[in-house]
Order: sequence, then C-alpha cells, then structure tokens
Amino acid sequence: MGHKAEFKGSWANDETTYIMSLPVIIFQDGGSEIVYCPALDLSGYGKDENEAKKSFKVALGEFFRYTTNKNTLRLELQRLGWELKKNKKKPMLPPSMSRLLEENDNFSNIFNNYPFRKIDEKIEIPALSA
Repeated sequence: MGHKAEFKGSWANDETTYIMSLPVIIFQDGGSEIVYCPALDLSGYGKDENEAKKSFKVALGEFFRYTTNKNTLRLELQRLGWELKKNKKKPMLPPSMSRLLEENDNFSNIFNNYPFRKIDEKIEIPALSA
C-alpha cells in the first residue's frame, strides 16, 4: 500500500474532533476483501481493498452521524471498552488489542481463522459531548 488513508467518514460536526491511530484488519472472506476496525467493531467490504476501504469509510461516517445525533457516542465507546477521560489532550483511549481479543468475538474469530494484515490508520473521532 503506497499511501496512508485517513478515515474521516462523511459526517459533519461543528465540534472538535480527535485524530487517532487505530488498528485496522484487512482480510478476505468469501471472495470479498474486508476492512475491519476492532476498536469500533465496524467493517466495510468490497471486491478489492480500495472498494472495502470506501465501504468502511461510509460505515464509519454513518456510525458517527447516528451516535452524535442521538448523543450516544460516549455510551457506545464505553460499551466497546474505551476508557474516557476528562483530559482534553487525550480524552479517550481505545481498548488494547489483547483486551479486544478476549472480549470481541468478531475480532477473535478473524484473528484465529483468517490470514490478515494489520495496519494502523488515522481515524477522525468527534469530540464527546459532556
């Protein structure tokens, strides 16, 4: 892969955003290329990696649009195992890969049953409302 993608999704928000480097898993299943972010439990798919990344970007945008509109982003991140802090410089910390392997059945299944590549991608996350 020659260049780094920055997954911003297609959501609009006037609030501050944070750009975090999160692990993304790329693997094949049933003839499709899958892009999966275990820290957010989101995936995209397509006939090739580029198409799968575009699909992931749409899923990411919809996830943030829905959770920010419903004011449930904080609850969803906590459900996914994120540590949320009042520190303005580092207000959120995703779960570790080892914790995700223990607690996320989707990720555990991929890790144990599919050949995959792990890359770190910059993902823009909206600021949490108080």
